[in-house]
Order: sequence, then structure tokens, then C-alpha cells
Amino acid sequence: MRKLLICLILLLTACGTAQPQSLMDDDEVVVAIRSDVPLISFKGQDGAYDGFNIDVAEDLLSRLGKRIRWLEIEAGDQLTVLTDGRADLVFAHMSVTPERKKVIDFAGPYHVDFQDIAVRPADKGAIRDVRDLEGRKICLVRGTNIAQRIVEERRVKAIPVEAPDYNVCMEMIANGAIDAISTNSQILAGLLTKPGVDLHLVGATFNEQRTSIGVRKGDVDGCEELNRAITQMYQDGTAHMLLDKWFGKSGIDLSVVAVPQFEGCS
Repeated sequence: MRKLLICLILLLTACGTAQPQSLMDDDEVVVAIRSDVPLISFKGQDGAYDGFNIDVAEDLLSRLGKRIRWLEIEAGDQLTVLTDGRADLVFAHMSVTPERKKVIDFAGPYHVDFQDIAVRPADKGAIRDVRDLEGRKICLVRGTNIAQRIVEERRVKAIPVEAPDYNVCMEMIANGAIDAISTNSQILAGLLTKPGVDLHLVGATFNEQRTSIGVRKGDVDGCEELNRAITQMYQDGTAHMLLDKWFGKSGIDLSVVAVPQFEGCS
């Protein structure tokens, strides 16, 4: 009876103190990234990953004393790699939404941006603003919420056409299957650098995009440490340096670079 009682006490104690696994528990952190988004995260000629997200991830995690093991993912996998335990963090230029916050947490944002629109040069006179997308076909990349925000938040009756990734979007706008691509202005800036691309950036800044780091649900310690590192990255000028490095020649306004207002770690 005494042994049974001791085992029961130990079991209850363990249950009462159990904590969700944190990225701070290990020396190596698995970071999920895309490899097909120019300027953001891509593979260089030497096969190594490069881009704004790669630099930001390396800077932040070095401040936390962590090694990185990269995990390459496709569009639409941002949530599942966290919920099924394959990754500790997701750096996929992911914006915060109430739906996503139901299943994962967010550190940051590490940058605040806006949506923009890219069109064929022949359409730049007809499509100057988000309202001009009424009745026109726009790209809907699997796992993103950009097209829905145009239709639901802006109440513009555009016609979303699904694509697996932005490369397919580029093919569709080139062959006339869609009329426009709308997404985060940084992503568009990268797409416009691809060889042979001839698109016009409208310059219609709308729908704030709070670009954040996906964190496993309940990892409060990891989230808070990342937020401290983001604050340091802005305060010592690293954030401005990285933004200028990757987007200084893109036309994106970098005149004001301040620490974003964090989501808060639940």
C-alpha cells in the first residue's frame, strides 16, 4: 500500500509540473523555411539557403545560443510542421491570423509590411488599386490568406484561382490565366527579380501584414526569448541593415524601421 501511495504521489506531481516542450530546451533548433521565394528564402548557387528570412533566423537564434537545422517545406505546410512536431519554428514570411493562432503561437512580428499588387504592364492603367480587382482573377496560393483578405476584408469581388506556389502564379499571369498577383510587398519584390519577369508593381499598400515566427502552441518561454532577441535586433541596427541589404533597391519604403508591436506570448 505504501509503495502504491508513493507511486501515485509521484505520478500526480509529474502531471502537475509537466510543461510543453520548448525550443529553449535543446541546443539545436529545427527551423522550417521555404526555398523558392527570391530575396526572402531561396537556395543560392552553392546550394546554401539565403535571403532575408534566413539572415533573420540566423541572427535571432545566434542571440539565443542555438544551432539551426533547416527543414525545407512547401506552401501550406507552415502549421502542420509545428503541430506534428517536425519543427520548432517556422520562418515562412507568415502573417498572424486568428485562425492560425488557434493551433500555433507567434513570436514577433519581426517585420510589418503591407499587401501590394503585381500586374502585366498592359494592365497597369486599368489596375491601380485593390478595388480594381473587382471581377478579375487573382492568384490564391495554397496555405495563404491573401486572396481571402481581398474578398472578405476589403469586400472586393475578385475571383481567386488556386495555385500550389508563387512560381505557378507567375506562369499563370504570363499566360493570361489570371490578371494579378497580390501578396506581401516583400514577396512581390522578390518575384519581380526572377529572370524574364515583366510585371508592374502597382504600389497599392493595403492590409497590414504582421510577418511573424510560427512557434509551437504553449511554448511561452521560447516565444518570449525570441521577442527579446527581435527587440535587440532592432535596437542595435541589425534589422535595418538586413532590410536594406535585401530590399534597399526594391522601392519598398524603409525610411522608418522601428520595433514592431508584439503579439504577446499566451
